[in-house]
Amino acid sequence: MSTKSRRASNSNVTDFEDFFQGWLVRQEQLRSTLRTLSTHTDEDLRDLIAHVLAHYQQYYEEKSRIANHDVSLLFSPPWFSSFEQSFFWIAGFKPGLAFRIVSASVSDMSEEQVERMDRLRAETKEEERRLENEMARIQESVAAPPIVEITRRGDNPLVDGAYDEMEAAVEALRGEMEVVVGHADMLRTRTAERVVEILSPQQNIKFFAAVTELQLKIRVWGWQIEGESRRRPNVGTM
Repeated sequence: MSTKSRRASNSNVTDFEDFFQGWLVRQEQLRSTLRTLSTHTDEDLRDLIAHVLAHYQQYYEEKSRIANHDVSLLFSPPWFSSFEQSFFWIAGFKPGLAFRIVSASVSDMSEEQVERMDRLRAETKEEERRLENEMARIQESVAAPPIVEITRRGDNPLVDGAYDEMEAAVEALRGEMEVVVGHADMLRTRTAERVVEILSPQQNIKFFAAVTELQLKIRVWGWQIEGESRRRPNVGTM
């Protein structure tokens, strides 16, 4: 990576981290609002639900900009702890996690709602499988020509056009990864929107309260673990 490209990448990371810190502050405010709601009309609740969805949409829009600059950052994002990243599936939470949260937070679904949720779960699982297969294909292509062939030949990257050939192959892979990440984010967004359509306003408040609570808890736990790890002396060091 050239010095200019490295500086641009560092700038993008800094810009996103600044956005993300502000986004987390708003996330905490939303959690407090969702947890302390008392008696509200369905119209008021729908307005809040729309606000929550817009909040997440803003995150995905900023994430898309980062992917456009360097999609590889999203597979090891420095703004998330290692613990948070352990929950990730294609650069984010697995869409199917929404159904586990619904099951844990909403206990008053009707039979019709349960049936619709089950159908959506099956459809989402199928889409997840398709994206997993596509991601596996991309990862396997790293070990396929032309990258392996260039490496096997032992070409000097500065001669014989080997550098340009390698750069073109890497850019092609990045483009494919960006498309898959975009599709995964679309699936995450679409799944949440369809869950919202199935649940009532009151049920959606319970659902989003549980979502924000889980995300923020995982974040706190992750940074606590990393903080303890940094304070702990390495075994065998003198």
